[in-house]
Amino acid sequence: NNHNINSSAEIQVRGFVSQMCVKVACVTITNTVYVLLHSSRKTFSNVKVSISAQWTPSAFQQNGSTSSLSPGETWEENKLFADMGEATLFLGALDSIFLFSYAVGLYISGVIGDRFNLRYVLSFGLCGSAVTEFVFGTLTEWLQFYNVYFYCFLWVINGLLQSTVWPCVVAIMGNWFGKSGRGFVFGLWSACASVGNILGAFLASSVLKYGYEYAFLVTSVVQFAGGVVVFFGLLTSPKEIGEDTDSQRPLISDDEDELCDEYSIQQRDEEPEPQPKAIGFLQAFCLPGVIPYSLAYACLKLVNYSFFFWLPFYLSKNFGWKEVQADRLSVWYDVGGIVGGTVQGLISDLLGKRAPVLAISLLLAMGALVGYSHSPNNQLVNGALLATTGFLIGGPSNMISSAISADLGRQEALQNSQEALATVTGIVDGTGSIGAAGGQYLVSLIESKLGWMCVFYFFIIMVG
Repeated sequence: NNHNINSSAEIQVRGFVSQMCVKVACVTITNTVYVLLHSSRKTFSNVKVSISAQWTPSAFQQNGSTSSLSPGETWEENKLFADMGEATLFLGALDSIFLFSYAVGLYISGVIGDRFNLRYVLSFGLCGSAVTEFVFGTLTEWLQFYNVYFYCFLWVINGLLQSTVWPCVVAIMGNWFGKSGRGFVFGLWSACASVGNILGAFLASSVLKYGYEYAFLVTSVVQFAGGVVVFFGLLTSPKEIGEDTDSQRPLISDDEDELCDEYSIQQRDEEPEPQPKAIGFLQAFCLPGVIPYSLAYACLKLVNYSFFFWLPFYLSKNFGWKEVQADRLSVWYDVGGIVGGTVQGLISDLLGKRAPVLAISLLLAMGALVGYSHSPNNQLVNGALLATTGFLIGGPSNMISSAISADLGRQEALQNSQEALATVTGIVDGTGSIGAAGGQYLVSLIESKLGWMCVFYFFIIMVG
């Protein structure tokens, strides 16, 4: 009997250690691939000044001396727009096109993620997006092929492909981690977007002197490699190592983190639990809390992605700083978002509630936006204000898109019988992306007609 007890305890310990190792691998891989995805996405915002210069008559003034063509011929070949203003509006339109297709794709990808193998869907999205970005930013420049409609088509495809990634990685994380401590774990893990922004800014700035096409080349190659790693090395749920119970149990329950007791004490002679069926889209949309958080995220993501897409451009144009300096200074917004998501997630775990933490942070964010709109022409002060603003806006954004989405997709209303995590994540993030998509063109329109100060007033209204 003693021998059997010792053997049973040893099996439990080995099982616990094994699952913890798999969890660490899951966190590492999902975090890394989303870092790579966001670094490639950030590249477009970091090279806008270079792209707009290449698409306007100013390009022949910069490159004419190295071209075999005459200045007039180079101008005619490269010119898409008459001036920088028109190019800026088109860049804003491209941002909106990407986000609209991304939003539509999220509604579809969430449903697909709950019905097919998450690993295959995730790998396909990563590799397909990498190829599309390579064609958009690198191949077209190498071939000297400039076409507005082709750029729009590629960015629609890119948005649809990238939409497969976030619902899948959140669903995978939700399969491995329960609600207790989820705010802290997901808050820290969801910093992958901000880390990707930082990495993308440094990668772009490091090769920008050779041409913006090399920024797209570097980030697309590493993203493609990440998709290959996912295909061969990612475990998407405990079921793949022979444990069905953790993925079947609703992660909203209070005892979901009692891993040692749940892991191997289950008797194998029990009747197997039925496999959960994927929930319908309309059913998921009507779950408690999904609509309010989706609408709130639409306003919040509009502001967050406006900083994401336009901050380097704003710093370069408003303060006259070099594009490389603007790219590197913009990372302080993401640094603030990393700290904000982690700290606010931990506080929400301790309180047992997420909404009060979000409300207080967003009220303070309104004041932070007012302060940043009056930032002096000083990089140190600007960086400090950026970090504060990122803490108060990026933190809530990370929480809604990860921890709260996982809470909503594993709530008690599902009665432990339906799979909804990827679908709910797609709905929340998709609605947020619709708001962000409309906002990007509005930002370029408001800036061109009224100036940057009115853009910040617009942000304050959205946050409030």
